[in-house]
Amino acid sequence: MMEKIPTQSGARDQLLSDLKTVVLDAEAWLRNSGQLTGDEFKAAKAKFERTIVKAKDDIIRLEEAVVEKTKVAYKATDDYVQENPWKAVGVGAAIGVVIGLLAARR
Repeated sequence: MMEKIPTQSGARDQLLSDLKTVVLDAEAWLRNSGQLTGDEFKAAKAKFERTIVKAKDDIIRLEEAVVEKTKVAYKATDDYVQENPWKAVGVGAAIGVVIGLLAARR
């Protein structure tokens, strides 16, 4: 039986939040860069760089989660086809007929 794959909506939401922060920080940095002193400029740059690193880390984590989900889905599909080969052939044939009919209509 197929197992339920947990969603990664929390990771996606965190990534979107981090990317919004990167954009807002970049806008603020560009807007105020002419007015910042040396130390303020260094602090703003460091904050911006930390935000970018965090967003990159979130992207990597999300990518790893997607790869893991894909592997689980592949394994579940492979197991199902191994256990039910004729059903898989029938479903494949039915999908082929539907696609053929749709293509013929155009």
